[in-house]
Amino acid sequence: MSYIRAENILPEELVRAIWQYVDGVYLYIPRNPEKRRLWGQNTAYRQELEARNRSIREDAARGVRVSVLCERYHLSEKSIRRILQK
Repeated sequence: MSYIRAENILPEELVRAIWQYVDGVYLYIPRNPEKRRLWGQNTAYRQELEARNRSIREDAARGVRVSVLCERYHLSEKSIRRILQK
């Protein structure tokens, strides 16, 4: 996310109205809820995590111990158990 100077994109009247509330501070304007994207929607990372978690569950179903899963996937025991409970 980059910063854009308000006076470069907003009408002068709107900038003056904003100054009534804040002056010289960074202001975050969230996305329009109608255009909001879900976490991981823009990348394949969500699918990668789902595939990894599926592999963890399959390994556990074959009898691989949690301690081995921790080492294999570089996760804490708590994380492995959380994945297995889902």
